Amino acid sequence: MKDILLEILYILAGLVSIITAIYALKDKKHPSPKGTALFWGIFGLIFILGKLLPSVIVGVLLLVMGVLAAMNKVAFGSLKNSDEAFRKKSEKILGNKLFIPALAIGITAFAIAQAFPKRLGGLVGLGTGAIVSIILCLAITKSEPKNIAYDGSRLLQQVGAACILPQLLTALGALFNAAGVGEVISVGILGVIPQGNILAGVIAYCLGMAVFTMIMGNAFAAFAVITAGIGMPFVFSQGANPAIAGALGLTAGYCGTLMTPMAANFNIVPGAILETKNKNRVIISQIPFGIVLFITHIILMYTLAF
Repeated sequence: MKDILLEILYILAGLVSIITAIYALKDKKHPSPKGTALFWGIFGLIFILGKLLPSVIVGVLLLVMGVLAAMNKVAFGSLKNSDEAFRKKSEKILGNKLFIPALAIGITAFAIAQAFPKRLGGLVGLGTGAIVSIILCLAITKSEPKNIAYDGSRLLQQVGAACILPQLLTALGALFNAAGVGEVISVGILGVIPQGNILAGVIAYCLGMAVFTMIMGNAFAAFAVITAGIGMPFVFSQGANPAIAGALGLTAGYCGTLMTPMAANFNIVPGAILETKNKNRVIISQIPFGIVLFITHIILMYTLAF
């Protein structure tokens, strides 16, 4: 059941990319219609047929996407957002109802993950939450369904090639772990951290998670590598509670997420949606909070995990 639902969600995600490719081709004012259409078309094809395609073919297609992005062939077209006057008028009419669809995503995902943890899981819940959110959006705003495709395409083109970073970085994290990067890090840390120093181990674990997450853009990708290289030999082996130290180690990585453009879905997408002049405006605003949270993680792990 879970696999079937996931495949349906992947197909829906692929169709969004295919629609984006069609919009790019039809856009007469688009600066790079063919390159953009090819990029999003390939992305959609991988989502829809990825399970059936040989891994070598998928790898080649990803390389093609990378070349298109590197050659600046993936661009934003002339799709326009609704004018500011209309948005302000709608804001006054709808008020806080605008937050209902956004909240519905998290609530639905959490509810499904809690009700069917093994049969469905969080990913199915997240996809279902997105569908519920779209339905609520149409019901609350009384907008036409065709706007879903239009605005979805506009947003994807605005974000651009950075949209695929989460998937690529997660795969890179798995590759690093399989290649034994954690062991290399562990050997390097041995010459720096004194044996038996709990505080030094905690600082190294949290710092390693934050820095590696900045590089990878994804705390999940960093977690396996840094936990194997630093967490196990310098924190867990000294008597730390695995549940507490592991949870805080993961969220320490998210302190790094707040401070890196590599976390495209967290930091670049909001900037694109808000159309900020500085694409790193979100990151700049988050850095002070990220530093405070990072220090807090060290204190909590040192006091609670031992």
